[in-house]
Amino acid sequence: MTNAESRRRFLVQSSQLGAAALASTWLAGRASANPLGLPVGIQLYTVNLPMQEDPAGTLRKLREIGYGEVESAGFGSLSAKQFRQLLDDAGLTCPSAHLTFDIDNLSAAFENAHALGAQYAASGSLHALAGDSKPAAGASRPAMSLDEAKRTAEIANRIGAAAKRAGLQYVYHNHDAEFADQGGVIGYDLLLRETDPDLVKFEIDCGWMIFAGRNPIDYFNKHPNRFPMIHVKDFLGSHDTGKTAGGATEMLGAELGRGQIDYRPIFAAAKRAGLRHYFVEQEGPFSRMNQLRAARVDYDYLHSLG
Repeated sequence: MTNAESRRRFLVQSSQLGAAALASTWLAGRASANPLGLPVGIQLYTVNLPMQEDPAGTLRKLREIGYGEVESAGFGSLSAKQFRQLLDDAGLTCPSAHLTFDIDNLSAAFENAHALGAQYAASGSLHALAGDSKPAAGASRPAMSLDEAKRTAEIANRIGAAAKRAGLQYVYHNHDAEFADQGGVIGYDLLLRETDPDLVKFEIDCGWMIFAGRNPIDYFNKHPNRFPMIHVKDFLGSHDTGKTAGGATEMLGAELGRGQIDYRPIFAAAKRAGLRHYFVEQEGPFSRMNQLRAARVDYDYLHSLG
């Protein structure tokens, strides 16, 4: 068992009592307030299949479920302006946009963010611009070396400065690769240390962070006001997961409340650290139900945490 797997098992086991206590109540419906009194949000990657088939209808269904905010993940065949019209028609807002950045033409991405009415311009990672690492078995992408982390920090500062001039806030989103131990130093910690706190904020993907054996609560406590947003993600228990060819545990997504993570203490720590938005994001495979049904289960869980 790797160190990351040991840490992940500890984090999961320490939250299972809380999760068990919630299991009898979270299906009760929508009688309680939303976590932090904020609108429940969803990353549209979670429903990418119905979005491809019927974007307007899918957005309306998300609003009917109860979602108030979305985070974009591309626009399909539509322009950002056309996509914004669908959001307006459905009664949804888009405070954060996940964008692809061309370092030599950042204004194009920023124009799309403004068209959506977004305040945050986010990247899923900057690996395409800064990465040269070899893949690690079981990782979502190549493990981040310290050299890559330094280059990523430089690029993030550059994007952040340009975003600020454009009236936006740049945000970096993690996967698991940033948490590989590089001789006692973690790439994600270097990113936090070497980026300007005013120019670069972070969106913690709690599922990927815990999968990598790190605790979001530790980061909220240590770095307040660096994390205006989080992704709320869960995964199946170790007895339900497969193994990669290299022997590392493969992450298989789960609906919230049906996996391993108790988000109640995470939300409490995130609130103290200045959280402003949160978005459910579910990884596949969607073998137990379709994506829209999963989105409803995820919403019900989040709404029960008020």
